[in-house]
Amino acid sequence: MKFNIYSGGILDRAAERRNDAEWLAAQLVHPATRLVPVWRTQNLVRRDGTTAHAVRPHYATAGWLTELGAAPIFLGLVEGVAHFALDLSRLADPAVLPELTALGEFVELREVGALLSQNDGVLLAYARGLIHWHRTHGFCPRCGAPTASRQAGHIRQCTSADCATEHYPRTDPAVIVLVSSGEHCLLGRQARWRPGMFSTLAGFVEPGESLEEAVAREVMEEAGVAISRIRYHSSQPWPFPSSLMVGFMADAEAPVPLRVDQTELETAEWFSRADIAGFAERGRSLPNRDSIARRLIEDWLAKD
Repeated sequence: MKFNIYSGGILDRAAERRNDAEWLAAQLVHPATRLVPVWRTQNLVRRDGTTAHAVRPHYATAGWLTELGAAPIFLGLVEGVAHFALDLSRLADPAVLPELTALGEFVELREVGALLSQNDGVLLAYARGLIHWHRTHGFCPRCGAPTASRQAGHIRQCTSADCATEHYPRTDPAVIVLVSSGEHCLLGRQARWRPGMFSTLAGFVEPGESLEEAVAREVMEEAGVAISRIRYHSSQPWPFPSSLMVGFMADAEAPVPLRVDQTELETAEWFSRADIAGFAERGRSLPNRDSIARRLIEDWLAKD
């Protein structure tokens, strides 16, 4: 099975250990334990030419980092070694700590996602997603009381004895689809994207809606195209900030005139493989290589 970037890898989430306070406390201070720092949605990495690597310092040399951030979040085990995410967002600027900047640089994950190994991509996406959830769910949405981290960072519980509601990390399901008709595929662009970039159509799943229904609705709403033979392709965690992208392929009749909803898209067009091969000459481009959108397009381009 081919996994998309930010998925796959060898991480064992070891969920059965999340309630074992004694074991977690021992692992946190174990010299071999690895720390995964995050600062205001940015991950700590080291770039080396055309590759990038997650910076995962050992507790033995970087245990001091645990005193700077919020409660560590247990991510799991990599080849038996515990990994904990650390939210360092309390720091006004990481650059004030030379010991920290000597380890690497904090960057937006999408800048380096395609340069990371599969294992590093999984760890950094997981850490980023969980820490964003903690930072945005400090209060109970039912009663407004503060929440506290539980189960090694995988639950937040309301601290009001009258409420005590448990809240779980949020994931928003979204569908994304490559629509094709013979030798053409349908791509669109949003005005906020970088100039010239075209991508597949996508949208969030609504309550009471199946994934397939969401695919058909989004394509009809955004481009006015009726589709058929909707089939699952693959999925991808997308912690920007908290989505799960569920990818599909679908068919349409012979390329029909488009009815573009310009509140959603700036434009949309039918493109042949030759059209896409000439994108660079026309100042156009495809989505970043870390995205499932790019994989959907490339898989269609490679199809005989």
